[in-house]
Amino acid sequence: MRARFGPFTIDSETRQLVRDDREIHLSPKAFDLLCALIQQRPKVVDKAALHLRLWPNTYVVDANLNVLIGEIRRAIADEAQHPQFIRTAHGVGFAFSGEAVDVHEAPAPAGTLLCWLVWKERTFPLSEGDNVIGRDPRCSVWLDAPGVSRRHARIRIDAPNRRVALDDLGSTNGTFLGRSRVKGQVALDDGDAVKVGSVELKLRLWAPDSAPETKRIRRKMR
Repeated sequence: MRARFGPFTIDSETRQLVRDDREIHLSPKAFDLLCALIQQRPKVVDKAALHLRLWPNTYVVDANLNVLIGEIRRAIADEAQHPQFIRTAHGVGFAFSGEAVDVHEAPAPAGTLLCWLVWKERTFPLSEGDNVIGRDPRCSVWLDAPGVSRRHARIRIDAPNRRVALDDLGSTNGTFLGRSRVKGQVALDDGDAVKVGSVELKLRLWAPDSAPETKRIRRKMR
C-alpha cells in the first residue's frame, strides 16, 4: 500500500512515512497501526481487530493501543481534541478520518535497475546517478549516527549498464565493504554489506525486466 495524506506519504512496502522528502520515524507497531487505519478508511476499526493484527496470540491491555495512537498523532502533528487524521470512536476503536489518496506507480520500464539500502527497519531508495551517504540532512541517505561523517560515502547508480559503485568521500572513520576498507571505487552487488561509521547497510538490487532466476545482478567492475 502506498498512500498520500496531507503533506505525508506512507509506503507499506518500504515501511516509510515521509513528509516533504524527509522520513519520519515510527515504531514498527505504530507504523503497522497507521497502515491498518488507512487501509480501512473511513471505517472505524474496533480494538479487538487491531489487537489481533498487532499482537496475534498475545494478550495486551488497551493502554498499549492508546500509546501507539499517541505516537502516531505526535508524528503527524494530529490533535486528539481536534483530529485531522485519526478519530477516536470512544469505547469502540479508531478510524482514519482524513483525506487520503492511493498512489499507484507505473510499471518500471525495461532496463530499469531498482536499488535501495536497508538499515534495521529503515529503507533508503537510491536513484540514478550519485547518492551521498552522511550525517548532513541534505544527503540522499541521511544517517544521524555515531562515527558517520557529514558526507561519508557515495553510491553511484548506472542503471543502463547495470553498474553500482561505492567510494569513500574522505570520511574520518572510513567506509567498509564487508570487512575490507574501501580505497578508490569498488563495484557493489545485491546483498553486499556497506559499513559507514557505526551503521551497517545492506544493498538490494532488482532488475524488473530480468527473468526470475536472474534477478540478482552480477557484479560488474568499472
